[in-house]
Amino acid sequence: MSDIKPGKVDIVSVANAAGVSPSTVSRSFNHPALVSPATRKRITRAVEKLGYIRNRSAQSMHGRRSGTIGLIVPTIDHAIFAEMIQSFSEAIDRAEFTLLIASHSYDLDREYAMMRKLMEHRVDGIAVVGLEHAEASMRLLEQQGIPAMGLWNYAPDAVLPCVGADNREAGLRAAEHLIGLGHRDIGLIFPRSEGNDRADARLAGACDGLLAAGIPLISDWHCEVPYSIAQAKQLGQDLLQGEHRPTALLCGNDVIAQGVIYGAQSCGIVVPDDLSVIGIGDFKGSGEMEPGLTTIRIPARDIGKIAGERFTALITGTKEGATEEHFRIRCPLECILRGTTRAAS
Repeated sequence: MSDIKPGKVDIVSVANAAGVSPSTVSRSFNHPALVSPATRKRITRAVEKLGYIRNRSAQSMHGRRSGTIGLIVPTIDHAIFAEMIQSFSEAIDRAEFTLLIASHSYDLDREYAMMRKLMEHRVDGIAVVGLEHAEASMRLLEQQGIPAMGLWNYAPDAVLPCVGADNREAGLRAAEHLIGLGHRDIGLIFPRSEGNDRADARLAGACDGLLAAGIPLISDWHCEVPYSIAQAKQLGQDLLQGEHRPTALLCGNDVIAQGVIYGAQSCGIVVPDDLSVIGIGDFKGSGEMEPGLTTIRIPARDIGKIAGERFTALITGTKEGATEEHFRIRCPLECILRGTTRAAS
């Protein structure tokens, strides 16, 4: 057993154990490039031996960065944002930042509450998904003067710096793919757009594409369903049991598309022979389905990586051109052709 008393280890104890000054220990944490590798290694061994934990809250009280970034996402219940979160976390970790994450369940008022809590933890910056937020949230960011950015969505005139995809284009490209295969009886299955500007933009793009091709929007084939495979499966069963049914379904994301396909299969409808289905996202597992899901790929890992690198540069001011006015980055989409779509018969 160690004779070190819990809670009594401070930076002086680490310095004594490593044979360096307290200022050198501090420098190894805050500016590691200024400390030799051998000295850093001795300090690391001392930190591990003593169980020393830095008091970042004390640092932030004195005007220094806390070394944390807050990320608020709509959900962590599905794989929708998993790849983006992972690559964002990896990118900020390389810049010596730690991720604090919160979710708001597609409730923008709750997002405001989560934002306040993260600020109470003195995060150095806050990243949010999408570009539509409650007025109170935007006002709070302005009042506090904290760096902030939006992920997943891109808009050239976005109020916040952003890294993401053009979701309207995603919906449009999905519609164009089905139209190009000769489908004219096309249903739309999307989540509620309230508090979800991604879904709203994709739906608008899909509708624009159908109308431009002279394809009417049939209200009975325009359905709302949560991001739930089980509920999307049930909706698919209900929609496809009618005598007059669509030959293709455009789904707001891959989670919904997977559920709809399971619903079709349970009704004896063969995908894609009897029904074509396209999703949006290209999440892990979409390509491993049978048949593999045709989808519009949102480049989640690229979005997370680029956002993490640019946001930490913005916070630290370490890179030329990391200012907000240069921080509107559009990541390209890709139509991934697999086995759930085919030409209309």
